[in-house]
Amino acid sequence: MSSGDKVRASHILIKHQGSRRAASWRDEDGTKFIKNTTKESAITQLKALKEDILSGKSKFENVAMEQSDCSSAKRGGDLGPFGRGQMQKPFEEATFALKVGEISDIVDTDSGVHIIKRTG
Repeated sequence: MSSGDKVRASHILIKHQGSRRAASWRDEDGTKFIKNTTKESAITQLKALKEDILSGKSKFENVAMEQSDCSSAKRGGDLGPFGRGQMQKPFEEATFALKVGEISDIVDTDSGVHIIKRTG
């Protein structure tokens, strides 16, 4: 995998009432919390999770398994390798801008809000 054309990343996704699909493995029809979660509260939740990760209180992979609304949660948030044009533009740009091991700021996409950890 050459550094310029592919990256590997994990992420934590928090969906909210404005997400393009209000359903996840944690909330199959969105009625438990997604439809009641504002974008602002999703961002607040994600900021707190990131703080726990950066402080060493929590591991990124464990938080992803427990909290992420993406099916990648089963793999600790791992999305595997991907190239340009395979992800939503804001997600792609944020991932390619990170160095391996770095965690992004909040990234907003049509799917919800994310923090991304570049792993390769």
